[in-house]
Amino acid sequence: METFLAERRSPFYSSIVGLGATMGRVGGDFISAKTYSGIADEHLNTRKNVGVQDLSTMGKMDIKGPDAEALVNHVIVNDAAAMKPGQVRYSTVCREDGGIMDDLTVFRLAPEHFMLVTGSVNRLKMLPWLQHHAQGRKAYVTDITAAIAFPTIQGPRSRDLLKVLIADADLDGLKRWSFTSGRIGGTKILISRTGVTGELGFELFVPADEAASVWDALMQTGRDFGLKPYGVLAMFTLGLEKAYPAHGIDMDEPRTPFHVGLDRWIKFDKGDFVGREALLKVRDKGLDEQWVGLILDGDKPAAADARVLADGEDAGIVTYSDHGYSLGKVLATAHLRLPFTTIGTELSIDIDGKPTRAVVAPIPFFDPEGIRLRA
Repeated sequence: METFLAERRSPFYSSIVGLGATMGRVGGDFISAKTYSGIADEHLNTRKNVGVQDLSTMGKMDIKGPDAEALVNHVIVNDAAAMKPGQVRYSTVCREDGGIMDDLTVFRLAPEHFMLVTGSVNRLKMLPWLQHHAQGRKAYVTDITAAIAFPTIQGPRSRDLLKVLIADADLDGLKRWSFTSGRIGGTKILISRTGVTGELGFELFVPADEAASVWDALMQTGRDFGLKPYGVLAMFTLGLEKAYPAHGIDMDEPRTPFHVGLDRWIKFDKGDFVGREALLKVRDKGLDEQWVGLILDGDKPAAADARVLADGEDAGIVTYSDHGYSLGKVLATAHLRLPFTTIGTELSIDIDGKPTRAVVAPIPFFDPEGIRLRA
């Protein structure tokens, strides 16, 4: 029997459809914008001016109570106890065997109050996981996804645009990985200096029932700044240039944070957490594979799961491949076995029946120093 998933709509649904977006099912059971004006156009405008994406499909888990910190610290690999209110941390959530259940952002709202922003698909498993680990603790987990609209405003002109739009917030003083509150008209919002494009950017948390007027204000003010909406597909190409691993594509439950270069966020010295013992073993033993970047010849991306060959020998598998529009090159990420992971190694991938040359390249492909993020 087929499981029927109800079609969920974001609070911005009508606004987005009105802009002529190509809609499709994305994370979990939501319908969202895949493209608007075209992937290349949306991608390049976000790098040059400013773009807005509706990320309301992402899960938001509210965690309150005297043991909120202990609960969050138990399920994430990063250190929640080291966070001050107003700070954001990136982390993976692992199973006992070290496999990645999700990667998410952790917001500390107050001493006994956190919010976790999960993947859209993974929201459906993170809620029971958090509730399970909350048992016996004085901590209460609520899925508030439907109550919060979540637009992300990304690009070099994002701060200038938001300074015109938002009152009561010091956006010049807002550092990366921190958040503050402000107002758009009469609507109180949270503003976080985070995002997955590799640009200066801000994510807004807006009450769902006031979302439409906020979207309208954003579009109107944004005209002077070259604001254009971008969809899920441009989000992926922007993230690919920065080699940000995506859950369900580059990482999944059989792999650990070490498999995708996310081990720098693991805080082993904070004490016990889910997956710690398994992750220590991986750290001490090392891996025989690595997640790497490839630059491909030609103008066609490789298929997901395409085999990568080294002189006819199986070297690994492509996780994601697409155009790096800012660089004018076709890019890919792949899980490759050692020793085929060395920068400059020449490999081959079958694309539409033709062997295509691929070279291992340093990642991130774009703005490796992260200068644009710190703008």
